[in-house]
Amino acid sequence: MLALLLAALFPVVLPMLLGLLLDRLLGEARRFHPLVGFGRYAAAVERLLRRLGNHRGVGLLAWSAAVLPWVALAGSLREADAWLGLALDIGLLYFALGGRSLAEHARAVAAPLAQGDLAGARQRLSWIVSRDTAELDESGVAKATVESVLENGNDAVFGALFWFALLGGPGALMFRLANTLDAMWGYRTERYLRFGWAAARIDDVLNFIPARLTALSYALLGHTANALRCWRTQAPAWDSPNAGPVMAAGAGALDLCLGGPAIYHGQLESRPPLGVGAPARGADIDKALALVNNSVWLWVLAVAGVSALIHA
Repeated sequence: MLALLLAALFPVVLPMLLGLLLDRLLGEARRFHPLVGFGRYAAAVERLLRRLGNHRGVGLLAWSAAVLPWVALAGSLREADAWLGLALDIGLLYFALGGRSLAEHARAVAAPLAQGDLAGARQRLSWIVSRDTAELDESGVAKATVESVLENGNDAVFGALFWFALLGGPGALMFRLANTLDAMWGYRTERYLRFGWAAARIDDVLNFIPARLTALSYALLGHTANALRCWRTQAPAWDSPNAGPVMAAGAGALDLCLGGPAIYHGQLESRPPLGVGAPARGADIDKALALVNNSVWLWVLAVAGVSALIHA
């Protein structure tokens, strides 16, 4: 019985746990981060293929040239040897995760906020969000940080875990590279509206199921009725089809009021409200991080249960 259980858990759950442990212990690489090299490679691909024009087909070709060779290489190496495949799975999941980095950035805002250093909190917040932070009060800083934690819980953790559970290390790699290209090319500007269309849409597709599982996890581990109601009524009004469910469910789960107007690049944007309850405060940043962390363990247990059922 024990042998059967280990056989069920070894291919997915144990590498997942080890990848999560490496992320927790080491965090993201401080020097020679692989994504820096990938960014340079993707920029070179863009420069080369833009000679063919600035339209969706070229953007799709560029995305394929940037992502698929690395995923194919990872897949072939994974199949070459069982132990190499195990090491590759663990390493690629660690590379794809950003859980410790997310927590470090959020706590770097929470610490000065707790000490009454609003200027310092605003500065640290400006490193992780694109909105203008100079005029935010304590609640505004806390709200923006909690929103970032909830949304990036999906982008930095759960999306990678989902694709790892399905496709192993190559799946986690595909998700991380696609997410990076969305950050590089997925803008509605004249330069990227057509060229970056494929990067933005592929990222939406890859995130569709993980985002909804993330929203469900937040709901189950918080104020469930609030979270489900906010997800149902508020998420459709949000611009992003994936961030909407994640942030609405997360806000409801934490019993907080998030969303609302925010200033981006000097322009006031009227964003829909998220959640119900009290305005965010500095202490709510740790509550949001705890919600993400607890959801990670819920996912590990769920993957272990599914693996055991499949191999039963």
